[in-house]
Amino acid sequence: MMMNLTFIREMVKRFREDEVSRLSAELAYFFLLSLFPFLIFLFTLMAYLPIEHEDVLSVVRQYAPKEAMDLIEANIHYVMNHQNGKLLSFGIIGAVWSASNGIDAIVRAFNRAYDVQESRSFIAARGVSILLTFGMMLVIVVALVLPVFGKTIGLFLSSMLGISGIFLMIWSAFRWIVSFLILFGVFTSLYYFAPNKQLHYKQVMAGAMFATIGWIVTSLAFSYYVESFSSYTSMYGSLGGIIILMIWFYLSGMIIVLGGELNAVLECQREGRKRER
Repeated sequence: MMMNLTFIREMVKRFREDEVSRLSAELAYFFLLSLFPFLIFLFTLMAYLPIEHEDVLSVVRQYAPKEAMDLIEANIHYVMNHQNGKLLSFGIIGAVWSASNGIDAIVRAFNRAYDVQESRSFIAARGVSILLTFGMMLVIVVALVLPVFGKTIGLFLSSMLGISGIFLMIWSAFRWIVSFLILFGVFTSLYYFAPNKQLHYKQVMAGAMFATIGWIVTSLAFSYYVESFSSYTSMYGSLGGIIILMIWFYLSGMIIVLGGELNAVLECQREGRKRER
């Protein structure tokens, strides 16, 4: 019990000392900058794959608040109706540059959590950020595509085997499990590679599990709150969707930073040392 109280007090202390709230706002800004270039790239790429745009949007819709989703869909439909051959290259360049700025902010946040200085050169540090960005983009595409293909495969197998209800329920649950595992893999890689510190995978799994569960629960809870109790649209008018999107990104950024802080606290406890600040 005492250990739990010590852990909670240390997390609260780090929340203030490491300015988690400010860092979360910074991440929300970079997430917003990289969102639409990434979506331009993703949906332009989808033109070469046998996947409907609505199927992919339905996957995002599971987590995103309705007003934020309306804003995203409106912009995506506009872009897809006015697309040209340059959008794919513009989308990938814009997404990588904006998202790598966000990853760079995450690297700085994790270095601060572990109390280490960035000893890598600017080129090396930015290279790590860009590589992590490409890795996350690839995993996000796979995370979006797998459920879509999974649905198609599930319907095909159910028709072939002559069963529908129970099989489709099990298959739907399996798709959620796959999405969970992909998210867990993304966060594990982020917590392992981003800090300028040699770590073992076992040392980052607690934070990755916290971030995965925390992000899913927070996204679903915030979506429910916005749809049931909030009135951002009536308060901010046409800006309501952007405000909701920014708050969702802010909460997501906070979950990511807190996961890194959690790993750092656990490491201090394993080594039996206290943070000196």
